[in-house]
Amino acid sequence: GAASYNSFYVFCKNFCQAVKPGKLRVRCSVCKQGTLTLARGPSCWDDVLIPNRIGGVCQSRGCAGNVAEFYFKCGAHPTADSETSVALNLVTTNSRSITCITCTDIRSPVLVFQCVHRHVICLDCFHLYCVTMLNDRQFIHDLELGYSLPCVAGCPDSLIKELHHFRILGEEQYNRYQRYGAEECVLQMGGVLCPTPGCGAGLLPEPGLRRIVCEPGNGIGCGSVFCRECKEEFHEGECNSLLSPQGATAQKGYVVDEHAAMKARWEEASRETIKKTTKPCPNCNIPVEKNGGCMHMKCPRPQCRFEWCWNCGLEWNRTCMGDHWFD
Repeated sequence: GAASYNSFYVFCKNFCQAVKPGKLRVRCSVCKQGTLTLARGPSCWDDVLIPNRIGGVCQSRGCAGNVAEFYFKCGAHPTADSETSVALNLVTTNSRSITCITCTDIRSPVLVFQCVHRHVICLDCFHLYCVTMLNDRQFIHDLELGYSLPCVAGCPDSLIKELHHFRILGEEQYNRYQRYGAEECVLQMGGVLCPTPGCGAGLLPEPGLRRIVCEPGNGIGCGSVFCRECKEEFHEGECNSLLSPQGATAQKGYVVDEHAAMKARWEEASRETIKKTTKPCPNCNIPVEKNGGCMHMKCPRPQCRFEWCWNCGLEWNRTCMGDHWFD
């Protein structure tokens, strides 16, 4: 059969502090034991990320649980039962050998944006994209999602929904990302940020108040007094127009090559792969059609009924469930 690969990646916060292959696990939502027989296997990310999507029957004595609870563990090291990691649902193995939209190299794993073209970017370039946009304060504050970024090509309706993807920034830059997000929230509420270097405290003064005091307290605030309009030391009268922030020019957006964007499409480049919807059963060779994203196949021939993995071609097993239950 084909070589096994990981469809799932997580950010391991406790041990690795990095993006690592993940293992998908399932348990009963009531007793938390791995004794639930599923009514069907998951075929897409919504099946595992949205609660109560898949039912089943718990085999534990005395438990009436009938809902599956999916979770992820880091696959890079042994973990305790209580150790789980956040799934990065946009990150996957580059099994289709698609070029990165930015550097045009074929790298793996990659991040696939949720835009209509599903543009692909390698993790190094995604890190650079995030840092560049962070430096330029070009992240977007969405009321529902929070502080996020769209597809690197600027595609509409493509904001990253799972903000843990920005953990790829590394601890120092991620802390800065969180701080900027909190500051943006203050600004959205009509507040101001202290302009004193090294401070940047978020303040919520009364509307129309020009004289702003950065009150010290609880380790926050530097005591400086500044003008709300020009962010300089407080003064009476009109602000100096040369110091006014209105004269500042907007930062240039992140630009990608149009030809590279055409090639870096997850769906376009995989059209031939998607067409291959039939494979022979490894046990009896009868053609079996794949319908949906689940890799768990069952031979329809009554005399066979062999259960196997579409990806590996091997008998269905726990490794297949953990590494690539769906794609």
